[in-house]
Amino acid sequence: MIGIIFTYINDIIEVRIHGDKVYFRNKDSAGFSQIDGLKLSRVGVEKEFPDLKGNSKWRIEGIKRFKEKIVKMKDEEERTMYIISELKKFGYVPKYKQKAGHRPIKI
Repeated sequence: MIGIIFTYINDIIEVRIHGDKVYFRNKDSAGFSQIDGLKLSRVGVEKEFPDLKGNSKWRIEGIKRFKEKIVKMKDEEERTMYIISELKKFGYVPKYKQKAGHRPIKI
């Protein structure tokens, strides 16, 4: 399991990657949520998957494609690098990374 802490404006976001599952939470939430429970930006989804522009089911299809992409990656480290690079594009700043409960490492 790998955990990543991001800051976004005044918010703290935690991402956990456990096998091929990715969980998210912010400082105000009690527990983790999979991507299904997140508010997604239509602009962000259309940027990642341009063919969904104008599609009325953009959210459902975007979530499905994200999950497929994550599953195809070979390991947690590759998934971690993908999540970091994708969230950086939208202004999230990675701060710490923690592997298997060990001490967090500053990114």
